[in-house]
Amino acid sequence: MNKKKIINDPVYGFISIPSELIYDLIQHPYFQRLRYIKQLGLSDLVYPGAQHTRFHHALGALHLMERVLKSLQQKGVEISPQEAEAACIAILLHDIGHGPFSHALEETLLKEIKHESVSYLLMRELNLRFNGALDLALQFFRNSYPRKFFHQLISSQLDIDRLDYLTRDSFFTGVLEGTIGVDRIVAMLHVHHDELVVEEKGIYSIENFLHARRLMYWQVYLHKTALSAERMLVNIIKRAQYLAQAGEALPASDALSVFLLKEYSLEELTRSKDLLDLFGQLDDHDIWGAIKFWRNHPDAILSGLCTRLIQRELFQITLSNGPVRKSEVEKVRQEIKQVYGILQKDTPYLYSYGTVSNEAYVSGGKSINILTRTGNVHDIAHASDLPSIKAISKIVEKSYLCWPKNISL
Repeated sequence: MNKKKIINDPVYGFISIPSELIYDLIQHPYFQRLRYIKQLGLSDLVYPGAQHTRFHHALGALHLMERVLKSLQQKGVEISPQEAEAACIAILLHDIGHGPFSHALEETLLKEIKHESVSYLLMRELNLRFNGALDLALQFFRNSYPRKFFHQLISSQLDIDRLDYLTRDSFFTGVLEGTIGVDRIVAMLHVHHDELVVEEKGIYSIENFLHARRLMYWQVYLHKTALSAERMLVNIIKRAQYLAQAGEALPASDALSVFLLKEYSLEELTRSKDLLDLFGQLDDHDIWGAIKFWRNHPDAILSGLCTRLIQRELFQITLSNGPVRKSEVEKVRQEIKQVYGILQKDTPYLYSYGTVSNEAYVSGGKSINILTRTGNVHDIAHASDLPSIKAISKIVEKSYLCWPKNISL
């Protein structure tokens, strides 16, 4: 069977699959599941074109990794065929642990378990099934390989993941402010003492990349309407978990039912292959299918939330620079209690509040390093002559409060 396939990608054109092993990994059910998980969660309620999936993104990241590795080799960086394949595998599978709706449900279905941890567990399971063929990719992924630039290409502030998702998300949402010069960035990457660096002549492309990321956060990733929809979705799952754990019958897929009935720890997920397999079956369709059933459930809170989300009758939402005052939350709570005639303990399902942060660039730690013509290495926040880069280094937090539109305050 010919496994050297070519895939037509709307962003980059033709993408080739570099090896038979990578083809087999793409064909595996764990990876095919990513076809049914949207990259941007519920952002298509704001940007109708945002229908692309984690599957799209993973293949795009694979393509960019191939291009970066070839560029580095042309500059004299020694990369063995085994290292190249392992790097491609690691970036291909970096998001395999995402659950339904990507980041939106990380705090409910697997509470306090990051998708990176689940990705590692699924990669480890695949390694068993492929007789240790992913050993080196796992070293890259967990940053235990001596040549650190491989991990930095997979996870850093200028990694392949970000290069693809900014390019792809900008393309599918139509938000042109997110456009980055990905070709030039790929060409400007280099390796210095086994660390990833950017050649000095590429500094303005990196500045544009950081500006684009900041704008994409405010215009897409943290768009208040999408945030409102995601908080409604979170409350739907929380209410379903509450009812399921109280003994209520809730129609749902077998995989979803397991995660409604109990909260599992990372240790339990690590120990149980069956539990990991079940999570590896979950996608957006499990959630939407359940929501369509639940809109007819006798529980008025659950059915009301499901109906609103399906009909796009979203919570109204306010964003503010300061923290949400307790008096505001209490006013919302009391109005909901009175209008809906529900118990005080049930009111949190009908509103939400918290903070979101925009971290375009965090200076220090996994910094983006610029290699000067004299051979010195500097953090871009210090190497750049633009004061805006220093401003971007500051983490900006905003507070939100959302509640049903029929509640007037």
